Amino acid sequence: MRMVDLIATKRDGGELATADIQAMVEGFTNGEIPDYQMSAMSMAIFYQGMSDREIADLTMAMVNSGDVIDLSRIHGKKVDKHSTGGVGDKISLIVAPLVASIGIPVAKMSGRGLGHTGGTIDKLEAFPGFDVELSEEAFVSQVNDIKMAIIGQTGNLTPADKKLYALRDVTATVNSIPLIASSIMSKKIAAGADSIVLDVKTGSGAFMKSFEDAKALATEMVSIGKSVNRKTVAVITDMDQPLGFEIGNANEVKEAIEVLQGKDVRDLKVIALTIASHMAVLGDFYPTFDEAYADLETRLGNGAALDVFKKFIAAQGGDASLVDDMTKALETKYEKTFVASKAGYVSEIIADEVGVAAMILGAGRATKADEIDHAASVTLHKKVGDRVEVGDVIATLRSNKETLDQAIEKMDHAYHISETKPAERPLVHAVIQ
Repeated sequence: MRMVDLIATKRDGGELATADIQAMVEGFTNGEIPDYQMSAMSMAIFYQGMSDREIADLTMAMVNSGDVIDLSRIHGKKVDKHSTGGVGDKISLIVAPLVASIGIPVAKMSGRGLGHTGGTIDKLEAFPGFDVELSEEAFVSQVNDIKMAIIGQTGNLTPADKKLYALRDVTATVNSIPLIASSIMSKKIAAGADSIVLDVKTGSGAFMKSFEDAKALATEMVSIGKSVNRKTVAVITDMDQPLGFEIGNANEVKEAIEVLQGKDVRDLKVIALTIASHMAVLGDFYPTFDEAYADLETRLGNGAALDVFKKFIAAQGGDASLVDDMTKALETKYEKTFVASKAGYVSEIIADEVGVAAMILGAGRATKADEIDHAASVTLHKKVGDRVEVGDVIATLRSNKETLDQAIEKMDHAYHISETKPAERPLVHAVIQ
């Protein structure tokens, strides 16, 4: 069929055949199908949706548009982890070394951040010299040796997804569950893991603001995993306020290290243990989730995971001495506090506003060309449910740019204080298996 016929079929609510989806993705990737036609198809999908079979076909067509990583030389069952992202999300920095410390290989490809704070790769580059571009041979060797490696995404991994996402971004079709699910899962499948655990965020700081949308996305991604014989679990976790107390890059690494040292930062600890436990069950280390959680909780802070993290930083060329003392990485020229203007209870922290404040300070990117300042940060001293009095310090902002007043304005929009203490939200909303 011609592309115009495929667009008309989807526009009118019909299903696209497997061969047609494959031909469409191949033609778009090699330039035979122009952007304007793929933009029209994206809009048709946005309004009409896709069946489970169509989404699986689209996912695999994008997987096969570029390189597929072969991890067969890595010993053991490879379990990957993906987060849909959020403010203060440093869960990967805790989960990866914890899972690796029990012998499950973590061979992870991560991206950089755009907007808000940096991605996992940006955070790791707070260690001077850290190399995100290992050769395939070095990548495999390191995972076999210390059970953990995290690198940037290869240049030719799912090129169809890269092209399609760029179009979706400028045609108001980003927020489509079939397109989001196929985009995420195509990258995870192409990265070569045997099993996948998905951390799907919901709340004010998440891409999926409502639980219903988060559940729909999680369910779709688990369905895709099943259709291509990848054991997949999705955990829907809370992002209605920032995770932990640190937002930025170097300071998020510092907080992750503190959790690995045994500090009880409740939201980070619960979510990290939940994700790690599902990974450990999929990796066949524990028979049940409850057994995994109980044992991993005792292991968190016993030094084994922290030791793996140090070896990992050193193996990829980073200054591992900072793991023991991050002070040098946190130095900035300017610092300012944000204080409470009235007494009461913190009833809401709009996570997106805190993220924008951090970006204004230099911790994120407004455009892809922006450089991140790893030391720029926001440290929260009060979270939802905490009592505050007039003049109490709610947050400390740090930057090497004179933008602190602008960032303070965003913090003022982010924090809501009321007379009554709010009900506590669950940290884990649901698990889709």
